[in-house]
Amino acid sequence: MSHVQPGSFLTLHYRMSDAGGQVIIDTFNGQPATLSLGQGELSPAIEQRLIGLEEGTRTVIELAPGEAFGERQPEMQQWVARKLLDQLGDPLERYAVGDVVQFPTPDGTGTYAGAVREVREDGAVLFDFNHPLAGQPVRFEVQLIGVL
Repeated sequence: MSHVQPGSFLTLHYRMSDAGGQVIIDTFNGQPATLSLGQGELSPAIEQRLIGLEEGTRTVIELAPGEAFGERQPEMQQWVARKLLDQLGDPLERYAVGDVVQFPTPDGTGTYAGAVREVREDGAVLFDFNHPLAGQPVRFEVQLIGVL
């Protein structure tokens, strides 16, 4: 049997949930995920916990608050002017608390997300760019189907 090593290509089912048991992502009822360790598809803390596990293993990994996705950082909450939002997207778009909005990276090769926390009368929007699970304990259940 193969063991997970840095750079391994994995086929797996996984379920990630927060401290309250709310499931964030779950592949067990659908197609398994495929990913390569070290490519940023999972948090480094989760990847480290997978190293050494044997193909066929099913286990639960409990991560302490902030271990999986870092601590919440207040500076990651930022106001974005309506004028800039109009330039980046649809000027007719209306934002509501809880919406998740994709922004282009400065180099234009990717995107990152921010969650709407507040909308002012002038149209400016307070976005939280922290990972939704930052600062929280995370439960990661995994079944390793294949390891290459």
